[in-house]
Amino acid sequence: MSACSPMADLATPRIADPSEASLVAVAYSGGRDSTALLHATARQARALNDAGASLQVLALHVHHGLNTCADDWLAHCESQCETWAQAGLPIRFRSARLEGRPAAGQSVEAWARDGRHAALAAMSAQAGANLLLLAHHQRDQAETLLLQGLRGAGVAGLAGMPAQQWREGLCWARPWLDLPREALEAYVRAHQLTHIDDDSNGDPRFARNRLRLSVWPALLEAFPQAEASLAQAARWAQQSLALQQEVAAEDLRRLLSINGLAVTELLALSPARASNALRAWLALQSGRPAPASLLQRLMRELPACKVGAWCCGAGELRLYRGRLQWRVRASEVAAAEASALTTTEIDLSALGYHPLPAWHGGWQVDPVASGGLACDRLKNLQMRARQGGEQFQLKPAGTLRSLKKVYQEQGIPAWQRRGPLLFAGDTLIFVPGLGLDARFSAAAGEPQVSLAWHEMAGDERA
Repeated sequence: MSACSPMADLATPRIADPSEASLVAVAYSGGRDSTALLHATARQARALNDAGASLQVLALHVHHGLNTCADDWLAHCESQCETWAQAGLPIRFRSARLEGRPAAGQSVEAWARDGRHAALAAMSAQAGANLLLLAHHQRDQAETLLLQGLRGAGVAGLAGMPAQQWREGLCWARPWLDLPREALEAYVRAHQLTHIDDDSNGDPRFARNRLRLSVWPALLEAFPQAEASLAQAARWAQQSLALQQEVAAEDLRRLLSINGLAVTELLALSPARASNALRAWLALQSGRPAPASLLQRLMRELPACKVGAWCCGAGELRLYRGRLQWRVRASEVAAAEASALTTTEIDLSALGYHPLPAWHGGWQVDPVASGGLACDRLKNLQMRARQGGEQFQLKPAGTLRSLKKVYQEQGIPAWQRRGPLLFAGDTLIFVPGLGLDARFSAAAGEPQVSLAWHEMAGDERA
């Protein structure tokens, strides 16, 4: 299902483009809100099926293993779905159990949230669903904005939860963000739905619970419109965030190259715009938002730096020749291990990916029309670690020069000079970071392929 706006209101929910739909997933904890959403979605799916559609609803339950009642909750949810299915609602049930416990220093809330999101995404993918509905409502959105504000969050945090968001082919949709909590309570009463009451919701150790138990009653008494107003503020923040992202994308198109982020050009922007672009780039590199302290440090130190290194998440930022790059720190260990390897014979005559775990990477072989290596030269090749003294010719009309010199002239930093060198006999023919030796380019019209060395990320090596 490609659309992400399945319901317009609680009383008469709608699933957009039902002709395209076959499966809609719903995150189902068994609590009041998710029970209402699952029931309303299934009722509409049945109505659409009566009109000729073929739609199934998949209830996804995550067993966190944190509460002594978790097994009972799982049994309740499975039983409820079975009862509804027997009553004619097109519902299927699937569950997953989280393994392990929070790491040292990690909050239970963060661990449970990350694990739940991963489990929901995995179950959706396994079932073939590309739409996942979440039961967050207006009060949840208002609480999120308040909590983020109290943590000193920027626009991204104050934007709260998006109504819809695509992540790796799955649309996470919150169709009831504009509905007050009271509307869901009324729906549950009207349909006499049974649901779970999680006793941990009264535990004041958790920040959201403290907000609900202590702050909300007084806030609503003083400002009855607080919930709607704060949710509206989150929508304005979402617009501001979208604008920031558009500006960052435009700036990065000019600042980025294969060698990294151009620092001089970055710092030529206004401080706010430079920080915005840097923040977006760091998120792209590491896969998560960069700490504000790192952004502030970079903006303070980069103007005076010619070389430098900064820790960033699971990786490291390096400044070299005016370019900033991010690398996984574990590559240092991989490079040291690879340098100790002896010559490895390899046949690259088959297209596709050739993994070499011992070298912490693999070769990608793809057909090309020009500029590649002749297909009849792909057998009987050797991989070797760099020893020094190797000769390489970068351009067809160039001269044979030391590999070290070519690296320096092309501005290839030391941390990009990794990966095995590829030889045919005693002749170096391919260098990661530089490409094919110009003397060995295939003739025009000759069947040929491109070669690329891909270093494994840390989690691939684990």
